Amino acid sequence: MKVEIFSDVVCPWCYIGHHRLQQAVRLFEGDVEVEHRPFQLDPGGVSTGEPLLRALERKFGGAAQVAQMTARVAGVAAEDGLDLRFDRALQAGTFEAHRLIWLAERAGRGAAMAERLFRAHFTDGLNVGDSGTLAGLAAETGVEDTGEGAEQVRAELARAHALGVRSVPLFLFEEKFAVSGAQPVETLVAALREVEARTAQETAAQETAAEKAGAGCDDGACAV
Repeated sequence: MKVEIFSDVVCPWCYIGHHRLQQAVRLFEGDVEVEHRPFQLDPGGVSTGEPLLRALERKFGGAAQVAQMTARVAGVAAEDGLDLRFDRALQAGTFEAHRLIWLAERAGRGAAMAERLFRAHFTDGLNVGDSGTLAGLAAETGVEDTGEGAEQVRAELARAHALGVRSVPLFLFEEKFAVSGAQPVETLVAALREVEARTAQETAAQETAAEKAGAGCDDGACAV
């Protein structure tokens, strides 16, 4: 089964969603192929090294509201074993980070690269839009940056827009069934099982239809 996760590495709920999907896949115990898809919360964002809290205060209307918002999401993340330190995080553009994930995906290390970028941004206080920082994170994760992937990331961003993705994380199962938001692990496990059952039903129906279509044909001729 293929599961695509659309996310941005500066989205805290995406970090939680990635973590929960990994747990859900382990509990499901079936054959699941997870593919990471890019989404940019701020497509025109650039990396200035500005503290993230300051940028959020401008966007959401003041320190008090941002403090309440970040405390809530940090609390949820802590229950999942994730350490979100908004006071250390830096505002960053994410296109190059997504390009690294695309490269890592080709080498079977997409999940590891995404997780490292999340942790770099939310826990380590690193600028995930800085080229030198990204080079170090790629090397640390065992990903060779060949310079490729920009065109592919742009195409995937366009696909996300065409699919109507407007908020992340979003989980797309078998290119047919979507689940939005950082859902609980048990919800994602249930989704995996439901999609598995639906896919099996569709396959069985197709096989039955094919058998019926060929039932009246023999030796190069079909009876009417």
